[in-house]
Amino acid sequence: MRYGNYLVPAAIVLTLGSLACTPPKTAEQIKAETQAAFNEGSQAFKDGKALASNPYLNDKENPHKAKGWTDGWNAAAADKAAADKAAADKVAADKAAADKAALDAKLAAEEAARKAAEAEKAAAFRKAAAAALVTVHFDYDKAEIKEKDRTILQGVADFMKAFPAAKVEIEGHCDERGTNEYNLALGNKRAAAAMAYLKTLGVDEARFTTISYGKEKPLCTEAKEACWSQNRRGEFKLK
Repeated sequence: MRYGNYLVPAAIVLTLGSLACTPPKTAEQIKAETQAAFNEGSQAFKDGKALASNPYLNDKENPHKAKGWTDGWNAAAADKAAADKAAADKVAADKAAADKAALDAKLAAEEAARKAAEAEKAAAFRKAAAAALVTVHFDYDKAEIKEKDRTILQGVADFMKAFPAAKVEIEGHCDERGTNEYNLALGNKRAAAAMAYLKTLGVDEARFTTISYGKEKPLCTEAKEACWSQNRRGEFKLK
């Protein structure tokens, strides 16, 4: 019996021959294909494509392509997440800086207002003190408060009541006549007399101290009554 010849199409023969002769891919080829797939995956993420859209998932002969594509998609996603976080962190940092600057400005304004109020209060205190703490005078060799000076002492008492924290030292002074010892004693009497009168006006004597300078601090040094009368005085000084 004679067998016939089976003719194989030339195209099939060529294809089979080609497959049979295809050499394995080199490491450089695999590296290049992996990088290309990585770039495709990265771009796919940027284009809004899902991870599951990897076109190489079913390419069993080139698993490196599927992995490269997935790695590219994941890397682009990680970069996006990092950029979003950096942007959010910057927004938060800018807000924190703005909030701190606003708070610092508010505190500075409050501190400036506080200092201004304190300065105004201090100025009012000094002005009131200058107006109220007026010198009183005494007759020769006397320590009694004169009738005309009672109004002055009333003003001192009013000042002390208006400023409860104020404390005053009362100085007793004398003219140049008499010994140092006598004038120191007389100065003490004059300061004590002023304090006693202020006490009758309702001011706590604990807010006063007294001191005598005798004839040590004259305002005028001419040897005549007009000068001596200026030196026989009681002065009020803030402590």
